[in-house]
Amino acid sequence: MTVQFNINYNTSFGEELLLNVIVPTEDGQEKTAVFGMSTTDGRRWRYTLNNIDPIANSHIDYYFSLSNAGKELNREWITVTHRLDLNMAKATTITVNNRWNEIPHDSYLYTSAYTDCINRHPRHSVGLSAYIRTVRLIVRAPQLRLGERLAIVGEHPSLGSWNTEHAIPMHEHNYNEWQIDLNANALGVPQPAKKGAEAVPMKGLEYKFIAVSTDGKVMWETCDNRTLKLEAMDMGDVCVIEEDQSFFAMCNRRLSGTLVPLFSLRTEGSFGIGDFGDLKAMIDFVADTGQRVLQLLPINDTTTTRQWTDSYPYSCISIFALNPIYVDLRQLPPLADAKQQAEFEALRQELNALPAVDYERVIRAKEQYMHLMFEQESERTMRSAAFKKFFRDNEHWLVPYAQYSYLRDAYGTADFNAWPCHREWTEAERGQLSNPRTKAYKKLAYFYYLQFVLDQQMSAAHEHAMARGVILKGDIPIGVDRTGCDVWFEPQYFNLNGQAGAPPDAFSVNGQNWGFPTYNWDRMLADGCQWWVRRFRNMAKYFDAYRIDHVLGFFRIWDIPVDCVHALLGQFSPALPMTKAEIGSYGFELDEELHTRPFINKWVLERIFGEHALDVAEKYLQPIAEDGTFSMRPEYDTERKVQAAFAGKDSEADTALRDGLYKLIENVLFVRDRKRNYLYHPRITAHLTFAYAALSDDDKQRFNRLYDDFYYRRHNMFWYREAMKKLPRLVQATRMLVCAEDLGMVPECVDWVMKDLRILSLNVQTMPKEYGVRFADLSKYPYRSVCLFSSHDMPTLRLWWDEDKEVAQDYYESVLYHTGAAPHPLPGWLAREIIVRQMQTPSMLCIVQLQDWLATDERIRQADPTGERVNVPANPFHYWRYRMPMTIESLKANRDFVNSIKDIVDETGRY
Repeated sequence: MTVQFNINYNTSFGEELLLNVIVPTEDGQEKTAVFGMSTTDGRRWRYTLNNIDPIANSHIDYYFSLSNAGKELNREWITVTHRLDLNMAKATTITVNNRWNEIPHDSYLYTSAYTDCINRHPRHSVGLSAYIRTVRLIVRAPQLRLGERLAIVGEHPSLGSWNTEHAIPMHEHNYNEWQIDLNANALGVPQPAKKGAEAVPMKGLEYKFIAVSTDGKVMWETCDNRTLKLEAMDMGDVCVIEEDQSFFAMCNRRLSGTLVPLFSLRTEGSFGIGDFGDLKAMIDFVADTGQRVLQLLPINDTTTTRQWTDSYPYSCISIFALNPIYVDLRQLPPLADAKQQAEFEALRQELNALPAVDYERVIRAKEQYMHLMFEQESERTMRSAAFKKFFRDNEHWLVPYAQYSYLRDAYGTADFNAWPCHREWTEAERGQLSNPRTKAYKKLAYFYYLQFVLDQQMSAAHEHAMARGVILKGDIPIGVDRTGCDVWFEPQYFNLNGQAGAPPDAFSVNGQNWGFPTYNWDRMLADGCQWWVRRFRNMAKYFDAYRIDHVLGFFRIWDIPVDCVHALLGQFSPALPMTKAEIGSYGFELDEELHTRPFINKWVLERIFGEHALDVAEKYLQPIAEDGTFSMRPEYDTERKVQAAFAGKDSEADTALRDGLYKLIENVLFVRDRKRNYLYHPRITAHLTFAYAALSDDDKQRFNRLYDDFYYRRHNMFWYREAMKKLPRLVQATRMLVCAEDLGMVPECVDWVMKDLRILSLNVQTMPKEYGVRFADLSKYPYRSVCLFSSHDMPTLRLWWDEDKEVAQDYYESVLYHTGAAPHPLPGWLAREIIVRQMQTPSMLCIVQLQDWLATDERIRQADPTGERVNVPANPFHYWRYRMPMTIESLKANRDFVNSIKDIVDETGRY
């Protein structure tokens, strides 16, 4: 069988079009075979594959790309590639007429969120085509919904003579892509003219595609009639035509959902924390209330100390491993020892009655139980075909993770730099660690077994969500733990000489220092970002949508020196720092001694420390000039040194003194570039420093000009190009629906990239993206967006309402259009009204925190709203322990509450 691929694409001199054929490998992965295409005019390109065996290859998946001198300039959208089914029994020559596929504006309809959850249905078997001559039409119809099927009808008798009752059903052979094989003989396609005879042209045949529902309703596509007109075809010829996408007069769907951390769930059978079994119950609640989305926080393993500090879900030690604390013990066989089983049951009831998560007791209890279960069940489980497949599919990360976990426990610390040996992963050990007959394997077997159990349970929850038509939305943290398995296993991908964080915002005047290592993007890009691709694809096993935490990190990260506690001395990386001459071009004369070192004099000391200024100067400072200026003593000249000096000193006076010393260290106008110390970054929020206050009015104006240019204009195209090196290959690596958290100090280029790649943005009414506006206009939210009123990083609706009554009063009058004094605390009827307004936005997704749903019903919400807070971003040592105050069973049984949510979903036109 011979296949000729044709495509029209206008190229310039030196450019070449490439055919990329995706070839499955024996280990279940994929590789790409690349073929250079030929052209005679720079527009019509072709390539012929010979000797194709249709028995060995049921289909060919492929895409096109544009290259110049070996450098890729452009490529098609590859989330859903072209597919050619090789099911033509009598075909000898196949000619495929392709169309170039850009990222479609409705790419969200191709995501698994829609194809596998909202519109879930089996794709139709194509079957064997046995025509002597075949015309195949392929068309994409992503708008079709559950119970609808595409068909073709036309003027020709073989196409039903425009009678929809005689329309020919088509087959969905790929995601949202339908095809039909037509008999070229019946259509009147001419055969090649005999020698000396004149060719008989084919009369153009008009036709259209229609959508047919299971109840017989028909919808016609909204376009002019299509025309089929073909050249002569010989015996054994197949002509494949990729048509323009079909379009129907259907409105966009707007979906609703709930946000809740997995650890916050509570059922009658919970073991003191939400688990993968509770997740199924929550999925049912979401479906019962008419919602379609359940959003979780990260669920990866965070185990470093087994203390409460491991509760921080964004500090994962593995981008692949699931957190053992989420194992559902109910899905496992009971312990053979009845006494032990009874003791664990008593402990379960005690922990489950607590108002918040006791992380340390829960993880200890579950680990004890799982070790007993391992001794009892592992031999049988690990002989199973399911376990062997799991190990085979995940061996790349599973073996290093198990080795890391074993060594962490053996050496009593997660900091691999402190281990006496094995301070880095050794690939040569993989064979021994993967062989069930070795002692090395047996040491790690518990961790293999545990991850298998977790995978089975989370996969089952995912399947349950898809069956209920609920989209599970996960969360991809921007960072990883600097002492975690990922850094130990693949250190080449990380920079450990800095800390990732975020510049100051409304939640944190000192910025956020997450402590994560930054990424070595040069190394990641060198292998096509495989680390990220593997991460996204692993996540696709469990989720159909995801939120990219701090998407700004793919443009630039806020890089903080390791000796800093706060984030104020950080700098964007990558960036375009300024030379001394550039700074001078704004009329500002840079004094390296004065402007890049802490500016400290008696006036500054008095402003910060008041009557204690002299004591501070004597103990922590040293004079550097007769004019009364000082520098920090060497033992206190970094924030980490100050932090260490005040360790264990928690009095109000000590805290004030420590924070004052931090302010001294941060009191600079410029920060030297970390890689090139002859370049400079204006210090973030320098306007709030005493160094800025000491400037003349003219210098303040000059500094303001260069500051605004640097942070709001200088980097737009630079950061756009940086993001486009990374994000296109990542968001197209899976069919998950892509959403991104794009809040904070957002450069203009972020919006350009989000629109180019069809990524859903985040909109929070109290954090408007328009400058100078207190509350965003809900009616102006774009369709490709997620609407939230509050998230896990923010105060809940009730907390926000009472934290600043002046702001709440403004909202009450200017947004809700009420008169008089705003009621406090927030009544249930008003919470409902606020949520209804959020749900009325044009956004594709409207997600409501569970606590905000509960706020609408004063009979069931907790009495004290302060217990509803999930996280406080300004506090890096926050204990993540919020639990819903009632069980999911009681919520489901509360028909008034369930119906209230259903009514809101219905009345706002959501789904």
